[in-house]
Parts: sequence; structure tokens; C-alpha cells
Amino acid sequence: MIAALQSCLHDLSALGPGGVLALVSALFLAGLAGGATHCAAMCAPFVLAQLRPDNAGGAMLQRLSGAALLPYHAGRMLGYATLGALAGAGAGLFSQITGLRWLLALLLAAAALLMAAQAAERLGLARLHLPALALPAALKTPLHRLLTKPGGRSGFALGVLLSALPCGLLYAALAAAAASGSALGGALGMAGFVAGTIPGLVGVALLGKLFARAGGPTLRRWGAALFALNALVLGAMAARMVS
Repeated sequence: MIAALQSCLHDLSALGPGGVLALVSALFLAGLAGGATHCAAMCAPFVLAQLRPDNAGGAMLQRLSGAALLPYHAGRMLGYATLGALAGAGAGLFSQITGLRWLLALLLAAAALLMAAQAAERLGLARLHLPALALPAALKTPLHRLLTKPGGRSGFALGVLLSALPCGLLYAALAAAAASGSALGGALGMAGFVAGTIPGLVGVALLGKLFARAGGPTLRRWGAALFALNALVLGAMAARMVS
């Protein structure tokens, strides 16, 4: 039992040689695609609310510094990595206790299907119908308080808090992270996912709503291509695990 627990904390061999690197790369691509086509719209209010008026103009370096929102993204990184660690450790422990090693391959296959659905949605071929989950009432007050005092520790706390918001793309990424079978693998996978979303959110901070309008169909097509590639990579990894 102790050996199983240790394995679920830091073992990176469940996905095979190079598997974790492939997983991190695939989730980075998913974050890149989702950051420009999904997160830019869903998270724009939270990003724009943190911008200070004195960063709206001035030198480009000053604008970039203000738009980077480093504490906010550091909080998101910690929050998502924690979720990935819990998912990876939980899936790994369950598969080892029950002997259902194919569970990890099934999670990868599920993630591949969800990523393919994201691609189809951006091409207008399908529409995802996910249950709408409201933000718990207990979180609304602290969320409002953090948004009224953006930056620094408040920005970091906001990033951690918002990492728990319900999101279809998050579910797909977590399914893939869980397939790593360990806390370390899951955390690395979700860290890659967050890193991919940052460029799109920085674009929102710099250009506001113009970012989504300027890209329009082009961003959706590129996003669809990246999601399709991501689905192929995850599907191939799932097939390798059961072969």
C-alpha cells in the first residue's frame, strides 16, 4: 500500500517513455488553442477588471508589464497544478488498488474525444452541451473583494480562486492529467495547460475585446487545428497504453 502511495505521488512511468513530455506538450497546445478562443471570452471580465488606468497608455514596456498580471497567472498555475496533482494521484491510486490499469488509457481516450469535440465546435460542426454550474454563493463575496483590489496578493488569490470555476475545457485537461497516474505528472500536465492559456489572456489585457474581434474566424480555425492535433496525440498515447 505504501509503495502504491509513493508511486502515485511522483512516478512518471505510467504513460511510457516520453509519455509525460508528450502529455505536457499536448496540454500546452490545448491551452494555447483554448486561451485564444475560449478563455479570452470567458475570463476577459476578470482580466480586464485587474488592469489599472495608469497602464492603459504610456510606453509599450509599461503596458506589457501591466498586462502580464504575473501574480494572477501564478495563482492560476498553483490552482490548476493542484487540481492536476489530485486528479493524477487519485486515478493512479485507484488503478493500482483495483488492478484496472486500462483506466488511465480510458481517461486519455476521453480527453481525446473532448478535445476533438472542442475542434468540431470551433468549425461549427457540433455544439457542446455541458451542464451549467453556478458559482457557489460562498465564493461570490471574496471574489468581489479581490476584484476591487487587483494586483499583488489579491491577484494571486484571484487566480487560485478562479481555477475552480466550472469549465468544459478544464474537464478535458483534467482527464488527460489524471491519466498520468501520479500527482507530479498531473501537476506538470496542468502547468503546461496554464502556460498555453497565458498568451491569449495577455492579448486580452493589451487589446481588450478587440483581441477576440481581430482574430475572429482565423483564431477559431487555428484553435480547431490545434485541438484536432491534441486529440490525435492523446488518442495515440491511449492506443499505445493498451497495445
